[in-house]
Parts: sequence; structure tokens; C-alpha cells
Amino acid sequence: MAFQKQLGKIIDAGKEKILLIRVKNKDKSAFVEAYDKYVDQVYRFIYFKVSDKEEVKDLTSLTFLKAWEYIQDRGINEDRSIKALFYKIARNVVIDYYRAQSKRQVTSIELLGEIRSDVDIITNLENKLEIERVSGKMLQLKSEYREVLMFYYVDELSTREIAKILGKTSGNIRVTLHRALKTFKEIVNE
Repeated sequence: MAFQKQLGKIIDAGKEKILLIRVKNKDKSAFVEAYDKYVDQVYRFIYFKVSDKEEVKDLTSLTFLKAWEYIQDRGINEDRSIKALFYKIARNVVIDYYRAQSKRQVTSIELLGEIRSDVDIITNLENKLEIERVSGKMLQLKSEYREVLMFYYVDELSTREIAKILGKTSGNIRVTLHRALKTFKEIVNE
């Protein structure tokens, strides 16, 4: 079973590399494929930062437009991942948004999706209350810690990808992640 999981990761990495090469060669259909693959993740990332659905839609669109323009103007290195590029641009778009709004950036974690079923309202309510409790605890963390935890646990990015997005070393991200988890556990156990 572990072998199949490893093999699946290798195959996925190969597909990602092929997609990257196609995007690098300015293949529009490859970019559309990358868009389809990552749009929900980028949307969620921006939503955690902005929370206004209309603004999030606009900023998500702007992220992919800027990504396409970046690739057209500068190309993309084969040692980069498309996912990391999208997240880095999304992060910059959010920063620009807050600069333009002259507001302090406030990160909030909200329920990730609509309640899909009315069958078990009590369970959904309990889940929502737990998410709100955790959200409140997350807001007590430094923004750097929140961001690294979100990238790693919600967006499932590797420490290497997070490092590329934040412009830091992979080792620095591992240390920050460790400190963030330690601090978060202390806050939760208060």
C-alpha cells in the first residue's frame, strides 16, 4: 500500500512537471488545465485573507491574470512549481488589495464550505462551533504563524513550496511551523 502511495506521488510529480513545461512554452490549454487544477485552492487561500466573496472572486481572477502575464513576460523556471507561483502571486495580490484599501490585514478562518446536507444539523452546528473556537484561537497567533499553518495544513503545501512563496528557506519554514504548532497547542490548552 505504501508503495502504491509513493508511486502515485511520483506519477503526480511527473504530470505536474509536464504541465509546467507546457505552461512554460505558453500553451494556453495547459494554463487552463493548471487554472482548473488550482483555482479552488487559490480561491480558498484568498478567502481566508479577505472573506468578502465578491472581492475574493475578483482577486482570484486577478491572480490568474497576473500569473498568465508573468509567464508571458518572464517565463517560468522549471525548478519552480506552478502551484507555488499561483500562491506567491495570490499573496501579493492580497497585499496590494489591503494597501489599496488602506486597511490592516486581518486573517480569519471561517467555515470552508456551505453545509451540504440538512440531515444532521446538530453535527454541523457542533462542527461550526468547533471551527469558530479554533478560528478564535488561530487569531491569537502571529500572522506569520497563521499563514504557515494554513499553507501546510489547509492547502497541503510542502515546506519547500511554502519557502518559495514566502521567499524563505525550507529550514526556516520548518522551524516556523514547529514554533507555530507549539504556540497553537499552548493557546488551545489555556
